[in-house]
Amino acid sequence: MNDDGEPSSTAGKPIYGQIVSNDLTDILIVVIRYYGGVNLGTGGLIVAYRTAAADALSHCVIEEKYIKEKITFTFPYVMMNGVMKVVKTMEPQIISQEFDNTCTITLSIRRSKAEELKNKLNSLSFE
Repeated sequence: MNDDGEPSSTAGKPIYGQIVSNDLTDILIVVIRYYGGVNLGTGGLIVAYRTAAADALSHCVIEEKYIKEKITFTFPYVMMNGVMKVVKTMEPQIISQEFDNTCTITLSIRRSKAEELKNKLNSLSFE
């Protein structure tokens, strides 16, 4: 956050506060002030910047993107049903798969669910 010449903490902090209150990351908000300064005072500047940021956020489309992790799992063919049950339950994206006596499947899943997927796959036994 940056006040860029405005009185300390009158621009960057109010804008950043709107980003935090909307639980956003990887975002840039730029507010250009054409009027105010001495007439608004520091309290007025804070309100103006906060309101401008809130208005911008209320009129934009927020796109959610998640960090994903690739997991490659190798298993004997007899474990296919168990592996596919886990895949169906956790719904990772299947990147690639090879089925033979020894099978390999590469999956992509949100990083926050990656450890759970690994644990479920590693806990499978021959069925």
